[in-house]
Amino acid sequence: MATLRTSMRPLSVWKAAMRQARCTKVQQRGKATWAIEQPTLQSLPDHILFPRVKHRNGLSKKTGKQEYKPITTYPPPPTALAKCKDPVSLVEQRQIAILDPKGARALLFDKQNKDAVRVGDIVLVRQKNGEPFSGVCLNIRRQGLHTAMLLRNHVTRVGVEMWFKIYSPNVTAIEVVQRAKKRARRARLYYLRQPKHDPGSVDNIVRSYLKRASGATKPGSRSGSFEGRNQKKSKKR
Repeated sequence: MATLRTSMRPLSVWKAAMRQARCTKVQQRGKATWAIEQPTLQSLPDHILFPRVKHRNGLSKKTGKQEYKPITTYPPPPTALAKCKDPVSLVEQRQIAILDPKGARALLFDKQNKDAVRVGDIVLVRQKNGEPFSGVCLNIRRQGLHTAMLLRNHVTRVGVEMWFKIYSPNVTAIEVVQRAKKRARRARLYYLRQPKHDPGSVDNIVRSYLKRASGATKPGSRSGSFEGRNQKKSKKR
């Protein structure tokens, strides 16, 4: 068996050498054909290198030399974004001008205004369709045309919260019934939902405010309830 292995080894070496020689020949042929077939810039005609010329032959009539026409470039057409960079805000401003021509509602919720509505105030909202709603302002969401406020009150001993958009055509009037005693340190008074901090119903405060606004009770004058008490006492006697 040892004699067979030694006799077969030279044949395998010759096969590997012949295989390598074939590969090198193929590579050399490929390089030669690529170098021959690849065109050079000098070999190309002028009508391919310079397609835009004044004349068909590329020669000028005056000088007799080749003169090439420069390529004309045009600016891009104007886009709608260049004319109006922020169309959404423009549409919102136009809608606000229609819904609030005097600017009273925008001034009532402006941060720079000292008398503006703030969280913690008791606010009364009157509507075209429906009864007026009053409550403590928990949150003010300032988003341009969609500016809204959240009011909380108790109806039949149940906590009720309602969002009101200040620019809504259904909202006819917004009145500040009572200011907060202290300035709130938070932007959202959601902790008033807890029973520990819940202020409860504000109907009594709103009733007294409406009486003062209508002029039924004036400072220094007595109401008619005292006369009713005197009549009851005299009847009992």
